[in-house]
Parts: sequence; C-alpha cells; structure tokens
Amino acid sequence: MADFYQNGIVTTLHNLSERPVEELEKELVEFSKRRPMALILPSLFSELEGTALPNIIDHISKVPYLSQIVIGLDRANLEQYQHALKFFGELPQNHRILWNEGPRLQALDAKLEALGLAPKELGKGRNVWYCMGYVLATGKAESVALHDCDILTYDRGLLARLIYPVANPLFNYEFCKGYYARVADGKINGRVSRLLVTPLIRALQKVLGYNEYLEYMDSFRYPLAGEFSFRRDVLNDIRIPSDWGLEIGVLSEMHRNYSHNRLCQADIAKTYDHKHQDLSAENDQGGLSKMSIDITKALFRKLATQGETFTTESFRSLKATYYRIALDFIETYNNDAIMNGLKLDIHNEEKAVELFARNIMKAGESFLHNPMETPFIPSWNRVVSAMPDVLEQLKDAVEQDFLEFSQS
Repeated sequence: MADFYQNGIVTTLHNLSERPVEELEKELVEFSKRRPMALILPSLFSELEGTALPNIIDHISKVPYLSQIVIGLDRANLEQYQHALKFFGELPQNHRILWNEGPRLQALDAKLEALGLAPKELGKGRNVWYCMGYVLATGKAESVALHDCDILTYDRGLLARLIYPVANPLFNYEFCKGYYARVADGKINGRVSRLLVTPLIRALQKVLGYNEYLEYMDSFRYPLAGEFSFRRDVLNDIRIPSDWGLEIGVLSEMHRNYSHNRLCQADIAKTYDHKHQDLSAENDQGGLSKMSIDITKALFRKLATQGETFTTESFRSLKATYYRIALDFIETYNNDAIMNGLKLDIHNEEKAVELFARNIMKAGESFLHNPMETPFIPSWNRVVSAMPDVLEQLKDAVEQDFLEFSQS
C-alpha cells in the first residue's frame, strides 16, 4: 500500500507515483513565470575536490526553471576562489559565488561586527545567512530552495520535489522541509536523528507533559535534513542559529512565525547518502558529539521561551527517561533492519546513545550556566534597520569579486 498517511500536525507530501522528473520540471517552468526560483548552495572549498559536488553541478546544469543560483563558499583563498569560478562556470543559469573569506565580504562582516550584528561563529549557519541576504539584495527570486553540497546520491528530481510546494501558485506553503530514508550501502544511517532527536523529543513530552511545540517537532520525519525551501518573505524575519542547531533552529523559527497550514514536508529522494561525521566521543567540540550538544541546547532554549523551567534535577530525570526510550528504539531499528536485509551494529548504536545521554547533561549544564547565550544571528530586518544600505553593499561586494577575478 502506498504511504499516504498524515502523521502529526504538519502536512506531508508523499512520493506516491514515481512521477517522471521531466513532468515536474515542465510544471515548474510554468510556475517560474509567476514565481521565479533560486537555489542556495552552502559549500566548503574541499567539497569542490570531492566526488559529490561535481555530480550535483552536472545535474543542476540541466535544470530549466532556476532564475538564480547562489553559492556560499567557505574556507577558500584567492587561488581557490578563482578555481571555484571556473568550476561553477559550467552552470548555464545566472549564478554568483559569495567568497566569504575574501577581503570585500570580510570588510562588510567587520562593519556588522562593530554594530554587534555579525555572525559569531564560522560555519554553515553564517554561510547560509549571507546567502539569504544576497537573495534578498538581488530580488531575483520568489521561491528559494537550499540543499547541501555533499549529497552522494543526488539527482535533479530531489530539487524539483523540494521546491515544488513553495513554487506552485495554487499551494499556500511558505516553507517545505525535505525528508528521505537514510539507508545506504546496506545500512541504516541518520544516527543523530534516530538516536537523539526523536527519543529526546519523546522524553521531553514524558517529563514536561503535553507541549504543542514538541508535537510539532515530532511531526517531521527527518528533522535534521539539510534540504528545505521557502518563499522569499521568510528571509526577512528568520533568525539563523550559527551552530549545529541550524536545522532545529530553522524549524523552531517557522513554528514561531507561521501557522501549521503554511508549512509542509516532502518526500524528495528514494535513497540518500552524504559524508558522515565521526562520533567524536572523546571530543565534544567536534563531530556528532558537538552536534548533539548544540541540537539539545537549541531544544532547551526554545522550550524556555515558552515558559518551561529547567533545573539540574529535571535534566537528570530527562537523561534517564531519554536513555530508556533510546534503547527501546535501537531494538525497533534492529528489527526493521533484519526484516529488510540491512545491517545495524547494536554495539555502536548503544555507544552513540551513551554519548548522547552524557551530552544531554552537558547541554543542560551549559544552558543553566549561560542563560544569556544568544547563538542566533540577527534577522535581516534588524540588520537593515541598523545599516540601511547593507544589502546593496553585499550585492556590490559579490559583483566586484566576480568582475575582478572571473577574467583572470
């Protein structure tokens, strides 16, 4: 039976018929006449040297409905930026690269820092924030999709299904989150979502009682997916977290700004694989360990804004409740794996749960000791209010970089 079930309080748009991508693209070309579309690609320079991004660019170059592609390039020197200009030069669509380490964008960042408005941490959140500002500055698109540059199983059908809900003029959605089965090479992946986020949300529901925000978060099939799409007006008010809490933070912001009937999730890929993070059990400043702490703190902060009170004792209860629920989930996933002829390493799964349980306490202690911590980058509305010509400066900096270095 096809999976048409609607769970939770967020609309789910399924892939019920394996519709050919050409059909979707034909409709999207029509939609683009009323709602021009853009794609944001946050990328590290190292991804240009990997196997995933060349395939992604090959597929995107065949997409007929995009008006604009915005590439955020991190960790690149001048020579690497010039290489990136040639690398992305294969794209026939209008595209620009934000060279985040370049002197022009660094100078703009310094001006924002002087006003207390610059992103505090380097990383994907900062990169995405500047790309969103550039989309606002250029005004070329009404509907925008964003996805990572390390997807090993990419095809252009993923992008078509991701952007369709916010591109179709007959739909009322402001935001769409992608989801997919994290299965590859005969294994079930997605450890942080399976073993931390879902059991932690269930544990919070048990400890705190009914909470509409937790029901909302539990409605997403893959809350940590890096793929989402939105209408342009979302960009003005959204506050982007600068740490690993980006995906959870974006969902929390959509919950804050819009009613549920303006939000949806869509099945965008049959299989999905990307580069994997190490568990980093000995280092809580890297890998899945830091990711788990940042994500957990993001949930605590959101619940605190709703009046929930946390203490050391409540975090201990939460840790114990989480641990039991997560262990039960491992048995469930193992049964699912066996029935589907897949592998699941129970020992490594339990090691991950033990690490995440410890990190729930670390996140709780950090939350209690730093109640004034503000990991959010300010909204573009606030930044424009403080520096009215900031978007023009951003657009000019990107254009001048392109004009100066694209010919050399």
